[in-house]
Amino acid sequence: MVAGAFAGIAEHSVMYPIDLLKTRMQVVNPTPAAIYSGLGNAIATISRVEGYLSLWRGLSSVIVGAGPAHAVYFATYEAVKQAMGGNASGHHPLAAATSGACATIASDAFMNPFDVIKQRMQVHGSTYRTIGECARSTFRNEGLRAFYVSYPTTLTMTVPFTALQFTAYESLSKMMQNQRKTGYDPLTHCTAGGLAGGFAAAATTPLDVVKTLLQTRGVSSDQEIRHARGLVSAASIIWRREGTKGFFRGMKARVVTAAPSTAICWSAYEVAKAYFIRVENEK
Repeated sequence: MVAGAFAGIAEHSVMYPIDLLKTRMQVVNPTPAAIYSGLGNAIATISRVEGYLSLWRGLSSVIVGAGPAHAVYFATYEAVKQAMGGNASGHHPLAAATSGACATIASDAFMNPFDVIKQRMQVHGSTYRTIGECARSTFRNEGLRAFYVSYPTTLTMTVPFTALQFTAYESLSKMMQNQRKTGYDPLTHCTAGGLAGGFAAAATTPLDVVKTLLQTRGVSSDQEIRHARGLVSAASIIWRREGTKGFFRGMKARVVTAAPSTAICWSAYEVAKAYFIRVENEK
């Protein structure tokens, strides 16, 4: 759990500015000042108009939530993987996929409210200065439901995302370890994590766009978006206004975020786990 918490905080802290760009680019019906032609244009515009530090707005929400959420995430992953025989020699894609799905169901229940706060602080024109202010305002105006309105959509996205990611990670890391030294190998975990994360992120982008709409609806000036009630309602708005391309808004930013994020996460997790295993063995 300590290794998982370390991995989660490291991952989200390093890649946070790109995650903010992804949120900005996925917003449906943005203000004219928040329309960007690409990642480079988004970085330049935000830095020039809002200041460089605005790229880190909402980071505290992620740090507060990511540590405990990733502790639960990796603890569940290891427990289910062990129970399903995933640590035995050989290739076990079903155990990897199932352990990943169980891990994200457990951790997202904790992380979803923090993700809502994060995205509301990330959008253009956000006036929230602290996570406490954002949380109080959201609860006062929309109630507890606002923190979980996107939870079914989040699970619909993260369960296949994590199943794909963990299966690809386990398969790639075992294949690479067969060709390299045994034991902890940082290059193997970094490469396998990055490839697995990028692949899974691209495949689940449409659901991430729907999730962003639901999580930022409370700060939208568009009445139809403000009254979106769930996955089907949000998806129909995107389809009617933008068609197929609307579901792939921000995909490049999502992949650019996910690939290094997953590489950092798995590398940090494996190095921390290897350290704790070595300490235990020395005892």
